[in-house]
Amino acid sequence: MIRTALDDLAAPPSSILLGWHLLDARPKDGWVRIGFDGRGEFCNPAGFVQGGILSAMLDDTMGPAVFVMTEGKLYTATITMTVNFLAPAKPGPIVGEANVTQLGKTIAFVEGRLMAEDGTLLATATTSARLVETAKAIR
Repeated sequence: MIRTALDDLAAPPSSILLGWHLLDARPKDGWVRIGFDGRGEFCNPAGFVQGGILSAMLDDTMGPAVFVMTEGKLYTATITMTVNFLAPAKPGPIVGEANVTQLGKTIAFVEGRLMAEDGTLLATATTSARLVETAKAIR
């Protein structure tokens, strides 16, 4: 596994709850692959992972793409996020991928997607995020 700036960052409680774990990264490309645990406790009455949880997984994939690309210098604060739900997410492993599409001086644009273990595309998202110096954002 390639070393990234994420190796030096303590996982926040929300990421731990989601079962967040880095699977792969290409920092120079602003690309990451993140694994999540689609736990049964996250399911709605129909038995599928609730959309808000999937949105949190997407958010927790797209932000790290910027963090890795900037070698941990910049943290993201989400401005907008648009999510498209494409298929129901059954409990089990979920994989997120994100790619920084544009990194400006104050704003980043990122695309993300979530897939089931069998490769089924579950959801896609785009975000615009304000860039904040990590030293000012994380204490």
